Amino acid sequence: MPIRTDVTELLGIEHPILQAPMASAATPALAAAVSEAGGLGALGSSILPPGELRSQTAELREQTRQPFQLNFFCHAEPELGGDAAAAAREHFASLYGELGLGEPPEPSVPPIGFDADRLEALLELRPPVASFHFGLPEPEALEAVRDAGIVVLASATTVAEAVWLEERGVDAVVAQGAEAGGHRGSFLVDGDDGPVGTLALVPQVVDAVGVPVIAAGGIADGRGLAAALALGAGAAQIGTAFLPCPETGIAPVYREALRNARAEATTITRAFSGRPARALKNRLTGELEGVLPYPAQLSLTGPLRSVEPDGDPGAFHPMWSGQGAALALEAPAAEVVVSIAGGAERTLGSLSS
Repeated sequence: MPIRTDVTELLGIEHPILQAPMASAATPALAAAVSEAGGLGALGSSILPPGELRSQTAELREQTRQPFQLNFFCHAEPELGGDAAAAAREHFASLYGELGLGEPPEPSVPPIGFDADRLEALLELRPPVASFHFGLPEPEALEAVRDAGIVVLASATTVAEAVWLEERGVDAVVAQGAEAGGHRGSFLVDGDDGPVGTLALVPQVVDAVGVPVIAAGGIADGRGLAAALALGAGAAQIGTAFLPCPETGIAPVYREALRNARAEATTITRAFSGRPARALKNRLTGELEGVLPYPAQLSLTGPLRSVEPDGDPGAFHPMWSGQGAALALEAPAAEVVVSIAGGAERTLGSLSS
């Protein structure tokens, strides 16, 4: 019997499983497979230009009529001073020279924030669910999204962030623990401070807010989902467990690295983007630092992604991963959903017998 919770009711899904909206990894095929299996699929839409967002959403809708979510980044746009840009280019200069890339480019700010064009596309597309990372859109934009009948989710990494999100009208909070792969959703936290583990964060957020809570971070099988539900969450948002699925858009070197990953193989780094994110350790995480604010750092790390030194093809590839990578199944996404849901049902059943 499927597990019913406040989140499954809110989202109209069969299982309390949300696939994390992993940028560049979560494809229309992955999202559709998860939604068809009874979870909530997600398109990795945050970095897509509006035109590509429209086309990928259309492709997703061709494959499923079930609910899904689109995700967006709500960071503040940084200003790049001349001194900071020069220091950043100097920091990258020796590596660029070694790899034959010439002089580092002048830093710039990639247009990946939730701007007016993305708002227009979102209101036009009207997905059942929209989620936001690094805070929320401006009040007028958020009101327009809610008026369109779109369910709003947003990530919090502390209790204070969760309360802030509830006060501004989100329908549910994604409590993202420190074990999670990819970028932390922090927006009221300075520096790298503030990460709280999922086990500690979720019950405190549940106690602090009145809206449903979705647990995220380190959850990759039925036991993890059962634990999240026992802590008071109404569902789990899961990313790393879906990365090995054939429907994802990750590179072969990334797929192989996940196959051999263990919890200690990840690290928190600012090297790729300028914001704290959990990734598999490689040369870039070990040798470079976050010298520019997010997302300007991407303008200097982007050219490195196409370089594959002999014997180390994943040296400069951003391989986001949570600490539960070793628990992931190499199976189609629908099988992963069924396995996690079934495992949670059996675990909860054994605890109550």
